Amino acid sequence: MPRTRASINGILSINKPEGITSFKVISWLKRLTGEKRIGHAGTLDPLATGVLPCCLGQATRIIQFITDASKTYLAKIKLGIATDTFDREGHITHRGDTSNITIARIEEILTEFQGFIEQRPPTYSALKHKGKRYYELARAGLPVNPRPRRVEISRVELVSYQTNLVTVEIECSKGTYIRSLADDLGLKLGC
Repeated sequence: MPRTRASINGILSINKPEGITSFKVISWLKRLTGEKRIGHAGTLDPLATGVLPCCLGQATRIIQFITDASKTYLAKIKLGIATDTFDREGHITHRGDTSNITIARIEEILTEFQGFIEQRPPTYSALKHKGKRYYELARAGLPVNPRPRRVEISRVELVSYQTNLVTVEIECSKGTYIRSLADDLGLKLGC
């Protein structure tokens, strides 16, 4: 009589390293555990590091509840350079002067992001338009104009500012793009 494998049920908090997609983490977990039903509760950008909650087996039924919870991020934002992807891997689209930026001005602008805001997702994102991911359309050279989405930023605090590098801590709702927040901060600072 063939042996049946017991299902693995539970939640794993994976410390996702930089350079790995959330999808690759799931693929790795499937190979490691042999469990077919695995999903992550939210997506981290490939350049992001941090906790990626992964649900296995019957725990996949509660992904929605984990995904709906608020998230906290610590983000480092380089001012004075804008890219088409809103991160350091994109093509530079703008260089700006940062000589007049002060901590007081950064803090003032950060308060404008608190509460419910309409946020423009990055052109290079996994969101879909007519069944295609925005990053696929953008890479193919097709025009991409993601619609702004309502998100909530319940807390955003300046942690440090040194030589054009801003570190902020953000507590936000699902669907918030930290890359978009970084780009919007640069736009409002005029750099």
